[in-house]
Amino acid sequence: MSELIKHECGIALIRLLKPLEHFQLKYGTWAYGLNKLYLLMEKQHNRGQDGAGVASFKFDLKPGYRYIDRVRSNSSSSILDIFDTIHQGLNKWSSKPDLLNDPLWAKQNIPFAADLYLGHLRYGTFGNNSIDYVHPVLRENNWKSRTLALAGNFNMTNVDELFQKLIDLGQHPKDYSDTVTVIEKLGHFVDEENQQLFRQYKNEGYSNKEISDLIASSISVKKVLQEATRDFDGGYALAGLVGHGDAFVCRDPWGIRPAFYYANDEIVVVASERPVIQTVMNVPTSDVKEVKPGYALIVKRSGEVTMDEIRVPQQRRSCSFERIYFSRGTDRDIYRERIKLGELLTPVILENIDNDLENTVFSFIPNTAETAFYGMVKGVEDHMLKEKSRLIKEGNGALSESDIETIIASRPRVEKIAVKDVKLRTFISQDSDRDDLVGHVYDVTYGTLREGVDNLVIIDDSIVRGTTLKESILRILDRLGPKMVVVVSSSPQIRYPDCYGIDMAKLGDFIAFRATIELLKETEQESIINNVYKQCKAQQYLPKEEIVNYVKGIYRPFTPSQISDKIAQLLTPKEMKAKVKIVFQTIENLHDACPNDTGDWYFTGNYPTPGGNKVVNNSFINFIEGRNQRAY
Repeated sequence: MSELIKHECGIALIRLLKPLEHFQLKYGTWAYGLNKLYLLMEKQHNRGQDGAGVASFKFDLKPGYRYIDRVRSNSSSSILDIFDTIHQGLNKWSSKPDLLNDPLWAKQNIPFAADLYLGHLRYGTFGNNSIDYVHPVLRENNWKSRTLALAGNFNMTNVDELFQKLIDLGQHPKDYSDTVTVIEKLGHFVDEENQQLFRQYKNEGYSNKEISDLIASSISVKKVLQEATRDFDGGYALAGLVGHGDAFVCRDPWGIRPAFYYANDEIVVVASERPVIQTVMNVPTSDVKEVKPGYALIVKRSGEVTMDEIRVPQQRRSCSFERIYFSRGTDRDIYRERIKLGELLTPVILENIDNDLENTVFSFIPNTAETAFYGMVKGVEDHMLKEKSRLIKEGNGALSESDIETIIASRPRVEKIAVKDVKLRTFISQDSDRDDLVGHVYDVTYGTLREGVDNLVIIDDSIVRGTTLKESILRILDRLGPKMVVVVSSSPQIRYPDCYGIDMAKLGDFIAFRATIELLKETEQESIINNVYKQCKAQQYLPKEEIVNYVKGIYRPFTPSQISDKIAQLLTPKEMKAKVKIVFQTIENLHDACPNDTGDWYFTGNYPTPGGNKVVNNSFINFIEGRNQRAY
């Protein structure tokens, strides 16, 4: 994706199933779990630029010793910051190696010498970048079984409803955000479970001290999650720690947000992406399992690991953007899917260049589109192979050796056209309206095209706002002198806002939406805009379950190719000499390439939860009424 889009957060959970002494003897350090946590978070750095945090819980400490540690940072180098802080606690004892290497002493005296770890990388979609919004968040209590740490990759569409339910319970939430509402909802039912068990054991004659241990061993995290998530409308992968030692990772019933785990007799590891676990734990793909949609992976203090149904699983609608762009391309299945996405674009690319492969150069921008680029080139190669076979057959033995060599030698023309200047992009992002600087985000490779002769086909992951294309990429590509530039998106047109964790919340930001509005005005169909607005306003205060996505009507009068042509017109810089075409993936090809991850609401408007329809209608109302704000 050539433009900066914030997206899903990353989670990392580690539960050591052996005492720290085991890891000291086997691996030479009691910090085995801490080291693995660092790697899990660093390998998921792509998932969080707004902040990071770590919380840890220690087992078997006597009262009076601190068993909870937490550190968070919202700096631009947040992972480095938090682990620098953690290692400061180690370094102060570096002159006493005997103590430092004693696991029992370390647990009592060194922060984060723990049995249970929870890490988080934040991309903010709700609230601001205040440290208060950085996970893990804590809900502390003197009773361990009432203490809760939470980190998640989630976005709730019905924060208003959840917030009101907390008020109805008699609470006074300290903030209006999905993070606060989620942890307080979970905390309420943790308290309820504790209170119920307390009454039960008190009636059976146990002392308060005995009851504390009994609650810790018998509390039902499954029941807590079932009660707490009953009203959740959104995509979520929630990771939590309970003070006495239970841990969980709970996933929404549509599987919108991802979560994977690995477990052996030493450790349980959870992360947002499969290859991260494979790399950090050095295990094959088959050993890393998915936390099933609607289920929770629960690790009891005893070490028992179960997968429990929390919500009834729905039709799988896992986020296809994970496959197209957000997740690391080193995952086996995602790599193959991105290859397929590029390959399936071949026919429409050939159509747009009039099959003129001799005078066409293929490339990609940015680097994350490289895998789809390989697929695109493979598709062109397969087409050329069939063409070579046809020409040789038509020659019917009359072709000379030179003719045959010429036919066989033809291949796609592939070049490295553009290179991103990462340092410059970081600097510019602090002041994004400096168009002149934005135009220098990429450097081009001169001499790769024949001026005025060659077409240039360049593939991107997706085109969201189109700003970087217009202000930077197309301008710099024009310096190479192409006859025509064909920008190919490996994803379909983004037409609707996301409300489940990706920072794509405003309709007016999408170039596909703006192009369609322009087409409606040009074709004197503005009445459609007014009718959709009235329909949205009429159901604005209905229960979310009754709301219909009327915004689909905006796109109905036009074909995808008509909208693509208008997008190309809007994004072509005035001074550009080359002709510009923009080509998008089809919905059908997307599902062909990614058959197991069918979440496509940002392309089709088919939201998996009722709250999605509420969000898209409110987003349209905001656009018409001139409010530049998210709709949830």
